[in-house]
Amino acid sequence: MLNRLLFSKIDNSPLILFRIFFGILISCEGFGAILTGWVRRTFIEPQFTFSFIGFEWLQPLPGNGMYLYFLIMGLLGICISLGFKYRASIIAFTLLWTGVYLMQKTSYNNHYYLLVLISFIMCFLPANRAYSLDVKKQPEIAQNGMYAYVKWVIVFQLFIVYTYAALAKLYAGWLDYSFIEVLMRSKANYWLIGDLLQQHWLHVIISFMGILFDLLVIPALLWRPSRKIAFACAIFFHLFNSIVFQIGIFPYLALAFTVFFYEPETIRRIFFKNKPKYIPDTLKIPGYRNVFLAGFTIYFLIQIILPIRHHFIYDDVLWTEEGHRLSWRMMLRTRAGTIRFKVLDKKNSRIIKVNLDDYLSPKQKSRIAAYPDFIWQFSQRLKNIYQEKGIDVAIYVTSRIKINGSAIHTYIDPKVDLAQEPWDHFRHHEWILPSPKELSKKQPKPFFK
Repeated sequence: MLNRLLFSKIDNSPLILFRIFFGILISCEGFGAILTGWVRRTFIEPQFTFSFIGFEWLQPLPGNGMYLYFLIMGLLGICISLGFKYRASIIAFTLLWTGVYLMQKTSYNNHYYLLVLISFIMCFLPANRAYSLDVKKQPEIAQNGMYAYVKWVIVFQLFIVYTYAALAKLYAGWLDYSFIEVLMRSKANYWLIGDLLQQHWLHVIISFMGILFDLLVIPALLWRPSRKIAFACAIFFHLFNSIVFQIGIFPYLALAFTVFFYEPETIRRIFFKNKPKYIPDTLKIPGYRNVFLAGFTIYFLIQIILPIRHHFIYDDVLWTEEGHRLSWRMMLRTRAGTIRFKVLDKKNSRIIKVNLDDYLSPKQKSRIAAYPDFIWQFSQRLKNIYQEKGIDVAIYVTSRIKINGSAIHTYIDPKVDLAQEPWDHFRHHEWILPSPKELSKKQPKPFFK
């Protein structure tokens, strides 16, 4: 049964169409990042970027080099869409985009991570076997069919993304609509819809529909009787997100994925009318079956385990942020805070004043005030700066944060020297103080109420 599910041959029209859409969208992402000033604000203007911890060696190109970097990615998107030197183009784009993702997290977005994963998957798929310049140059590579696993790899990846996104919304701030209210306040000045977005009844609808859509859209698209309704809901949902939250290409990439849920013959009739009808072969198991199954199993085990790792780390991930990234915890919180760094010269106990404006861009300052990994990284940077001057320092932080507009609380233990603290990706850091919820658990219950 597994062999028939994964290794039956089907028409490859959905993959070919997705390749075209995918190339256009990532080209827009590359060129758009330059034209909107995102590259300038994120890579050119800051003195340094907050890379993922462990990837500090991965730094932006000097000067205006990142403009060229994104220009190349935009051109690679065109090559992918046209199917020109497809394999080299998609591998090059995957490496470059993964570099963008890892070398900065000030503008972190779950959708950037999804683009890394989909690009990686596309490196292994035969997406250039029809309607491509590669086929024109090498007609012998032309094919009208593909193994069914191509569809199921994409579908399973999306199922993981949407299911975890739904489960993550099952927390108080989403279910009592308070987070949605906070989220929509910044949209009050939107033309025409600004006042509408402040209405409580709309927040209620967004809360329930957000969970239901994420939880049901993949099964509903797979089931033929509900497919048209699910597709209509997907169009409305993703266009709403595009207009209200302005999250780049992701809503349109999400819509492009729907080609894998329709019958391949339907996609061929609508988009590739001149493409020969595919006649299925008898079931032939490829020689790489075992290698594929091993890789498939390892990849998806990682995808299933990573999003639940925060359950094995002390305290609430909403407070600590430990285990938040790579977990499809999308649009769940707003964080803001105040912070002050105390740099102490150990030799003479002299306190050195730190002006954050001397080091950070406005967006970096907003992140460093409320995110523990940013706080730790900046502490390490200060330590290195003063070590280069021959000064051995201790670094203490006074930090207060509020999450989703709640009361403000002390966040970092001000007695801990962060310059001496190591970072662990999979364990709790004791210098992050317990959350108010965790503290309430430790309070003794009175005998009388």
